[in-house]
Amino acid sequence: MYFHDDALFPENQEKLVITVAPYGPEWEPGDFREDLPLTMDEHVQQAVDCYDAGATVLHIHVRELDGKGSKRLSKFNELLGRLRDAVPDMILQVGGSISFAPEGSGAEAVWLSDDARHLLAELDPKPDQVTIAINTNQMNIIELMTDDDIAGTSFTRPEVYEAYREMHVPAGPGWVAEHLKRLQAKGIQPHFQLANIAQFETVERLIRRGVYTGPLMLTWVGIGGGFDGPNPYNMMEFIRRVPDGAVLTLETLMRSVLPVNTMAIAMGLHARCGNEDTLWGRKGQKMTSVQQVEQLVRIAGELGREVATGKEAREIYQLGERYSGADETLAKIGFAPNRKPGQIGFTHHA
Repeated sequence: MYFHDDALFPENQEKLVITVAPYGPEWEPGDFREDLPLTMDEHVQQAVDCYDAGATVLHIHVRELDGKGSKRLSKFNELLGRLRDAVPDMILQVGGSISFAPEGSGAEAVWLSDDARHLLAELDPKPDQVTIAINTNQMNIIELMTDDDIAGTSFTRPEVYEAYREMHVPAGPGWVAEHLKRLQAKGIQPHFQLANIAQFETVERLIRRGVYTGPLMLTWVGIGGGFDGPNPYNMMEFIRRVPDGAVLTLETLMRSVLPVNTMAIAMGLHARCGNEDTLWGRKGQKMTSVQQVEQLVRIAGELGREVATGKEAREIYQLGERYSGADETLAKIGFAPNRKPGQIGFTHHA
């Protein structure tokens, strides 16, 4: 992304889109019962409260009444149907893992099979977005957690700790291509969750080959454990490589969430918060998803940056847009064009 001299002036920035992830699939309800929804009514109310606080994108997981993350698409259908009525302007973004929570004591934390995740394209009512991982990758969410982060939570149990330490994301090239095909055929926008530059380069290749032809919605996920860590040098190199026409959100975990979001807001990028990313405000003090959204709204206000409404967020996310092929997609996003036969030197758009 290119930053002009006046790029940090809020009047020259897009309005801020805040994504909230308030369903914390890695936690057990008792880890923060005041904020982790259990019943369907609580799931819906969490969305309403986060929207009223200023969040316009809802990252969705669903919990069963026994407290475990749901892997039943019928539960997602039920929640999506109720959310369409309760928060009609909110962008509904289903987490592509469905749920990675272990199903029992001593079980592994695993993403569902390729075929099961493909069924997210069949959700009814359909979501606006489904997040998509690129390239099979380690996802050890424990690596950056401190003793303070897990104190008093289910993560102090050795079997839970070990389950999440050994988790990985299955996202091979065949699955990715098929998943993109199915999502696009159903009019669901893929939201690419990227761990590093290598994954970003794979997305660029998919675009250059015409596998994906639409607006580029990205989240940089700096959670360590096989992903980039929340190191500003990692973050800034990723930002530098992203083309100007993309929409970029920054995500990390635990007490790195607030400083990284503050930098995102200041730079004209977009922010993500919620109990899936952190339970904590100040050290040792829990903070609800709604309180996290309210905090980001206050910071944006101090910087003079306006927060997008639901309808404005939909315009920024270019929902429903599709392009005619690789050439138009490259031009709209801001990548250099593909090289023509016999062309030498640097390529550029006319």
